[in-house]
Amino acid sequence: MQDPFASKREEFDVHSAQKIKGTVAGLFKAQGKDFITAAVDELPLTFEGIPGDFHAGATRKSGGREPWYPRGTLIRNERQLSLLAPDELRTIARRLDVPEVRPEWIGGNLLLDGIDCFTMLPPRTLLFFEGGVTIKIDGDNGPCRLSGRSISQQFEGRQDIENNFSRVAQQLRGLVAWVEKPGTIKMGEGFEARIPPQWIYRA
Repeated sequence: MQDPFASKREEFDVHSAQKIKGTVAGLFKAQGKDFITAAVDELPLTFEGIPGDFHAGATRKSGGREPWYPRGTLIRNERQLSLLAPDELRTIARRLDVPEVRPEWIGGNLLLDGIDCFTMLPPRTLLFFEGGVTIKIDGDNGPCRLSGRSISQQFEGRQDIENNFSRVAQQLRGLVAWVEKPGTIKMGEGFEARIPPQWIYRA
């Protein structure tokens, strides 16, 4: 008997799982009532994220990124951590014509080096850190005017950055993630990204 699902699955272009190693190049925490972060030497993590951080919590209130809910609806917090890459920040800075864009200015928690096209890592990718922490990627972090405004405040007379950031930082703004296995991440620590098999779903 013919299996109707077998022929349908053959239409999908499936990419095998991969493993890529990287290094922790920076750690940051938002300790006040603002998303702006400050550098730290190590980052203790619980199942709720970074204790005391602006984005900590098992749940969060929905906002403009979730138009399918009334604003302020309590939902699962899949945005506990903001992950960035040094080469992508340099590209954003070059496109904005500024000397640099620091992770702190746009609320970064982890600056991770060694993975090309970091923001393109797919959802469900797991990051295994040498110290025992595991982080699970939810997806890319869409650039917004709030981060653009924060950058513009660092450069006098560059109010244009507030609007331009959302355009030039597409697919370079990093990833959001949540803690799957808690512990402490330290500066210079190695990690391994385990990328799951990937395919594009077509109905």
